[in-house]
Amino acid sequence: MSIRKCAENNTAFRRLNDVYRNREKELLIFRENGGKVVGEIGCDVPDELVIAAGMLPVRIYADRESSLEEADKYLELSFDPVIKAQFEKLVNGSYNDLIDFLAVSNSTDVIIRTYLYLREIKRIEPDKLLPPVEFIDWLFTRKPMYKTQNEKTVKRFWETLEEWSGRKITQEDFIAAAEICNKDRAALRRISELRRAHKPRITGSEALVIIGSAFFMHRSEHAELVSQLADDAKSWPEAEGVRLFLTGSAQESAELYTLIEKSGAVVVGEDHDWGDRFSSRDCNLSYPPLQSIVDCYMLRDFSSKKALVSERVKTLDEAVDASGARGVIFYINAYEEAASWDYPSEKKSLESRGILTKAFVKMSYPVSANVGLEDKIREFTKALGGV
Repeated sequence: MSIRKCAENNTAFRRLNDVYRNREKELLIFRENGGKVVGEIGCDVPDELVIAAGMLPVRIYADRESSLEEADKYLELSFDPVIKAQFEKLVNGSYNDLIDFLAVSNSTDVIIRTYLYLREIKRIEPDKLLPPVEFIDWLFTRKPMYKTQNEKTVKRFWETLEEWSGRKITQEDFIAAAEICNKDRAALRRISELRRAHKPRITGSEALVIIGSAFFMHRSEHAELVSQLADDAKSWPEAEGVRLFLTGSAQESAELYTLIEKSGAVVVGEDHDWGDRFSSRDCNLSYPPLQSIVDCYMLRDFSSKKALVSERVKTLDEAVDASGARGVIFYINAYEEAASWDYPSEKKSLESRGILTKAFVKMSYPVSANVGLEDKIREFTKALGGV
């Protein structure tokens, strides 16, 4: 199934797909026109502030063809393979002419370690052309006493962005940027509704392109294109197949989704950071700016890396129920232990309600390195009544 003709023939989708496949294109144009680009590692960097500072936020992503020659000099063998590939691109010079600054949020423990390695490399190897780095040290809790600390964290990032951009970020700047991001998230939620509909109009692969392109282009243009696409896709043919939900490791490409769809299934939802989780909560503009950002990023559903098992069980149950999925695939890369901690309890809860699960753990990166994976997915799809 993957990318269908109805999507390929759609003007808005073609533009988003071009950005998704050519991820440096827009940021190069932005920099050529005098703009500054902020690379991001971690899913909890407040894009609203980067945009309010007049800069372009872009996600650092892994290169599946990377040799990891430089990363292997610094990182342990047990490092998360995707983060390791991202680290390689930062230290081997790939991003030297692409980004001006780097913001790292403590979204996972391995990302925290990545920041510490980068900081130390800058200290002992000043000849390495690493960009200036800011670490966003969130406290992942919803207790009021920590809310104050998180607002201080946001304030420090706000001040760093002012220094980087050479301009003050006013409250009006923030509101304008937050309105753009809220509009984009609202459009993406319309896409999610079309995926979860009784007759899905958008495949998982198409949805990944629509969501993921946001990480590499002007957010205002992305919002307009996604809104137009949501209107157009109402008339697209049904995406047929057994309804599946995907959880576990984030998917920076549609490779896994393509395998699932080839097996006769349709991915109607996911909870990783390159999927539906990105648009799950807006900035509440009735709040002061710092409170608005903390509310948006710290009150949305936590990923497995920063949540209690009980929180993850509840969150996954609700997401699967909303999607109408008949089965859930747990796909977890090698050395991503956190997601595997939740699995036994999540499996028990899902299967107690008649939802079948299939776990793929300690998976190699990239997806194509896993021999026999397509056949195993097809077996699971058949068990759910697929082709």
